[in-house]
Parts: sequence; structure tokens; C-alpha cells
Amino acid sequence: MAALQQGLTLFFSLLVEAIPFLLLGVLFSSILLLWVEPEQLLKLLPRHPLGGAIAGAVLGCLLPVCECGNVPVARRLLTQGMPSAVAVGFLLGAPTINPIVIWSTWVAFRDQPVMVWGRVVLTLFVAVVVGWVFSVQQDLRPFLQPAVAQALPVGQPLREPVLAAVPTGNFFALAGGKTLPLETTGWNASRLLSRRGRWQMVWVNALTELRELGGVLILGTAVAAAIQVLTPREVILGLGQGPVTSVVAMLVLGTVVSICSTVDAFFALSFAGSFTAGALLAFLVFGPMVDLKGVSLLLTVFRPRAVLYLFLLAGLLTFVLTLAMNLYL
Repeated sequence: MAALQQGLTLFFSLLVEAIPFLLLGVLFSSILLLWVEPEQLLKLLPRHPLGGAIAGAVLGCLLPVCECGNVPVARRLLTQGMPSAVAVGFLLGAPTINPIVIWSTWVAFRDQPVMVWGRVVLTLFVAVVVGWVFSVQQDLRPFLQPAVAQALPVGQPLREPVLAAVPTGNFFALAGGKTLPLETTGWNASRLLSRRGRWQMVWVNALTELRELGGVLILGTAVAAAIQVLTPREVILGLGQGPVTSVVAMLVLGTVVSICSTVDAFFALSFAGSFTAGALLAFLVFGPMVDLKGVSLLLTVFRPRAVLYLFLLAGLLTFVLTLAMNLYL
């Protein structure tokens, strides 16, 4: 009974932390769909994949969302025609490279500035490298879920209907009794709406995405809470002394505990006396990129093999960088 109560407490704690940022993410996503012209945004982004990955990673400074809210925004970037390097860079970098998380990390480790700058620099490096690697895949559709792949822009831009479009649910009702999904019409169709109608569709689309992503967030949060209760903390703490085992332990812990990136620095601070600095950075860098509740959200955008690639690339880079810190600093 005590384990059940602890599991429920963890479940609701994680959920309460995550939901506000998921709401923020779907709101940004809908605004991107209906108010941001993809062609104009593309003009502002670097053409080179490396530059695009860097731009995507630092985009979190303008769209401060955590690992719960970055998935819908990254999905919107993809469906609006953004290069994969930008979307993946944002997906991995935004949960940490934003003012809220940087500030909370500084508050937790104000006596250890290396933790603050180390987190920012290592996260930026991992996000840019993984985004650059994904840019090698010219056509990202084989890595995406069918619904997302179908929403990617292909061929010529959508022809604009002669009559004004009317929002009906998550579709636009067009002349001749035809309907076009809001996800696939994007900016071209949204221009046909009035300002008030466009804001109404922001609300409709945000609710639709919230229903879709909210269910998988609840499932992922439940799994994360169950594993935390069933895994003895002493087992993890026993691995915290060695330069290698401590990094591995914190990589696993960052994946399992699924704490929101806005508050995870305070959680990491509780292990400061038991784990090496490199291990703490492994937790702070890798946890916001790939955790259990985040994986469930990622699977709404990417196929399992693509999520596995993200997991392995980000984990390997984080392991090598933080291990080097333990051994040479």
C-alpha cells in the first residue's frame, strides 16, 4: 500500500509539472501553424545543415518550452517545411537552451558556475551534432509516423480555394462540399480566415493536439512513476563513486525519473555529494532530451527506429563528453 501511495504521489507530481508546459507547447504549435508564414521563417534560417541545427537548438530562447512542450512545436516545424536539422536541433536543445531552465540551473548551482555553463555548452553541442546527422537523411518521411509524414509539404503549394474557408473541427470546409485537414493546409488556407477566425482555429487546433498528446503523456508518466518506485535508490547511489559507473547511473536516472527540465537542477543538487560533476551534467544534459514520458511523446512524431537513433546518438555523445570531464577536469 505504501508503494502504491508513493507511486501515485510521483505520478501526479510529474503530471502537474508537465501539463503546463505541454499546454504551452501546443499553443506555440498552433500559433506557428496559423500565424507564421513558413516561407518567411525559412528565409531567416541558415541554408547549411550545420547552421540550421544551431538555429534550431537556440530557438528555445524564443520559444521557452520544456521536454513536454517541445514535441508539438518540433512536429509543427516539420509539417511547415522546416529542415530536419532545425526541427531535431530544436527538439533536443529547446528543453535546456531557454532562459527559464538556465535561470533555474543557476539558482540551484550558483556556487558551481561550471554546472550552469557546462549544461548549456554540452546540450548545445549534442543537439547540433544530432541535428546535423539527421540532416543527412534528405527525405525524413521513412522516419516519421504516417500521419506526420502525410502532413509534410510536397510538390507545389496548395491552391487557394475561391471561397473563404470555414473552420469545422480540425478541418477547413471549402467550396464544393470538400474539406481539407488543417494540418495539411497550413498557412495557405489560414490566410483565408479573418483575424478572429484564425484565433478560433488556434484554440481548436491546440485542443486537438492536447487530446492527442495528453493521453500518451499520462501513459509515459505512469511508467516513469512505476519504475521509480520499483527501483531501489540504494542501487543507483552505489554506482555513483566511479568516473564511468557514475555517468552511466545518472544517464539511466535521467531517463527514468522524467523530471521537468525547469526543476531537474534541484533534483540533481540532492546527489551533489554522492556523484561526480560529470555524472550530474550527464543527468542535466541527457534527461531533458530523452526520458520515459518524452519517449511516449516522441513516438507520436517519429517511428520507433528514429527514436532509437535519437536515444543512442544523444546518449553516446553525452556519455563521452561527461566521462571526459570526469577523467581530465
